[in-house]
Amino acid sequence: MISLAIQSKIDNPIDFLPLHGTDYVEFYVGNAKQAAHFYKTAFGFQSLAYAGPETGVKDRASYAIRQNKLTFVFTTPLKNNNEIADHIYKHGDGVKMLALKVDDATDAWEQTTKRGAVSYMEPLKMQDEYGELIMSGIKTYGDTVHLFIERSKYEGVFMPGYRTWNSTYNPSETGLLYVDHCVGNVGWNQMNKWVSFYENVMGFKNILSFDDNDISTEYSALMSKVMSNGNGYVKFPINEPAEGKKKSQVEEYLEFYDGEGCQHVALATLDIVKTVTELQNRGIEFLKVPTTYYDDLLDRVRKIDEDLQPLKDLGILVDRDEEGYLLQIFTKPVEDRPTLFFEIIQRKGAKSFGKGNFKALFEAIEREQESRGNL
Repeated sequence: MISLAIQSKIDNPIDFLPLHGTDYVEFYVGNAKQAAHFYKTAFGFQSLAYAGPETGVKDRASYAIRQNKLTFVFTTPLKNNNEIADHIYKHGDGVKMLALKVDDATDAWEQTTKRGAVSYMEPLKMQDEYGELIMSGIKTYGDTVHLFIERSKYEGVFMPGYRTWNSTYNPSETGLLYVDHCVGNVGWNQMNKWVSFYENVMGFKNILSFDDNDISTEYSALMSKVMSNGNGYVKFPINEPAEGKKKSQVEEYLEFYDGEGCQHVALATLDIVKTVTELQNRGIEFLKVPTTYYDDLLDRVRKIDEDLQPLKDLGILVDRDEEGYLLQIFTKPVEDRPTLFFEIIQRKGAKSFGKGNFKALFEAIEREQESRGNL
């Protein structure tokens, strides 16, 4: 007979890479000052911190903004012929760093690199009068990087090299809370490679899988697998194209991003109707599904707390799983290239990702692709 202690270890293996959520998302952009202003205005972020020549950083300017537990950083190069400038030239504005909170950034780097990760940054201790912060990093799909951030001994506004960004312009927030998940688009026949990477290198589990029967329309299809760390605080769905009559959204992304990368960041809210209403009032454009989607919505998802008409007016989608239901909506691309977009999501118990909405959503995306001549 197996002892209770041994059985507990079998059922709950030691997490060699404990993560406490997303520390921040960093974007490489052509003009960080303007990008930060846009996200403050349109999404309701507040000024947080700045790094640049005035703080001793000579090659770049970075603006950090925050809303609740959600932190974005926008970085632009001050000259050409460097990694940041090359990234923007190739990809346009996009996500570079998905920074993860850890207790020990040195151990996180050692655990992942010994399991096969390619190092992006060896553990680096950064210090100023507010304490010390340790960061390290590994490469993932495309040019995307996971940073490990250890900040338990740091009490500054953001991190060494930054100073408080005092601004007289701080629009009211829109109710965005934290990163729910980040989706990566990878090339043909690359999904299982990256699933294995997250399993073997980072200790994640594949908690959901969708094939081209789940995610397909008359014209296009894709496949997706959702990777989650042990406590579920960090989730990375991975998409790859599947055969279809015409070009899928993943193929369009790969073409215009010129490679693999982060397709969208899902942002959590506790009141999606209020949040989306505010975002629309500030100029954010969302994908819309036909109003017929709502004709049998309550038959499909059963009773929900929300009134149906506001959901219909805003184009918010609803899906239910064994744990509860969720509400979600997707912006149109926020760049001129049809690449990065955002999802707004409110979970009412559901742990899934809206499988019942896939067909309506991807048909809406196809209508946008067709208008761009890219279907």
